[in-house]
Amino acid sequence: MGLTASLIVIALLIGASAFFSIAEISMAASRRMRLQQMADEGETRALRVMEVQEQPGNYFTVVQIGLNAVAILGGIVGEGALSPYFVQGLQLAGIAEPAAQSIGFVLAFLLVTSLFILFADLFPKRLGMIQPEQVAIRVVRPMQWWGLLLRPVVWVFNGLANVLFKLFGLPSQRDDRITHDDILALVEAGAQAGLLLEQEQQVIANVFELDVRTVESAMTPSDRIVYFLLGDDEEQIRTRIAAEPHSTYLVCDGHIDEVVGYVDAADLFQRVLQHQPLTLQRTEGLIKKVLIVPDRITLSEMLAQFRQAHEDFAVIVNEYSLVVGVITLNDVMSTVMGSLVGPDDEEQIVRRDDGSWLIDGVTPIVDVMRAIGVESLPHEGQYDTLAGFLMVMLRRIPRRTDSVVWGGFKFEVMDVDSFRIDQVMVTRLPTAEATPTGA
Repeated sequence: MGLTASLIVIALLIGASAFFSIAEISMAASRRMRLQQMADEGETRALRVMEVQEQPGNYFTVVQIGLNAVAILGGIVGEGALSPYFVQGLQLAGIAEPAAQSIGFVLAFLLVTSLFILFADLFPKRLGMIQPEQVAIRVVRPMQWWGLLLRPVVWVFNGLANVLFKLFGLPSQRDDRITHDDILALVEAGAQAGLLLEQEQQVIANVFELDVRTVESAMTPSDRIVYFLLGDDEEQIRTRIAAEPHSTYLVCDGHIDEVVGYVDAADLFQRVLQHQPLTLQRTEGLIKKVLIVPDRITLSEMLAQFRQAHEDFAVIVNEYSLVVGVITLNDVMSTVMGSLVGPDDEEQIVRRDDGSWLIDGVTPIVDVMRAIGVESLPHEGQYDTLAGFLMVMLRRIPRRTDSVVWGGFKFEVMDVDSFRIDQVMVTRLPTAEATPTGA
């Protein structure tokens, strides 16, 4: 075989190897969601690609047979075609024939190998990674033809591979289930690529946190609840509404733990406009039945209860039937929307110029972790707020100047109102001072 014919054969082998390489990487990198979208738009070849992904054994067996066969043929043809020319050139340069033979073989091997690495491996695989779905739908049919042509050999090798999978207890099918982490990773990639704003990324992350955040992380605690008593006269009601206007007020009998129901501010205003007296009696029809929920349900479960009861206001009680807070549909939505809503509200987490954080004690612990950049805290599940974290770590009610050192951070109580932790200073410590402590 002449040099020209050998070079043509090598070029064809490189092309065949490139085809198998791009077929392999595009099938492995194709995203099922994108393929499904293409199939919904009428691309029937996308359905064929998804079928192959469900049972990829035969496909990748064809790929490996093709790659290895082509590589072996390329080495044989390349060495036989190029070695004599390298040997002649080396001999003309004054190198003895035995040494020229060895060096010529090595040079021919390196040249052919380099061509295969560049044009049959690196280039096609990087090309296949750019738009894997578009490439996969174009190569899937030719690969299936190769599968029919090599069916006996494919059956043998695929069968042996299946035996090995069973021997080692490995799954033989691809798991295409989409998890929360997968979606969040895609969202983060979209934000880094500039397709999503940082606030939009945070909203999506907050939606998934509804399944792990309890209602206590979004509620108004009992010490901040504005409520009426059944015995309140009209002057007391008017004064309380003027001092602390809300859309909904809890109504209790004697004290806050004896909940009777709730009343809408709109109903009270309507009575005022109609010059009717403001009295909170059970017979007046103003008091509505309130939704009562336990304090350990998640925000996702809270949304389901709001939807089922057709309500947007609920009272949260603990296992002793004591009121621990109230929550509204707007509270849940504010948790989801984060910084996109409530721009006039005081921020719970403030980053100071020196790099420390000043954080409200009732701030949900997941928001604290996100702000300071930690993925876990000790005793998770035993608290929902920063104040709860400090109580669990100290094993007592924190006092002003109490501190906890953990994970390279110092959590110092700055202000306490009665037994309520108002402000906490969080400071990143130098490595030498980051020894965990609880006091």
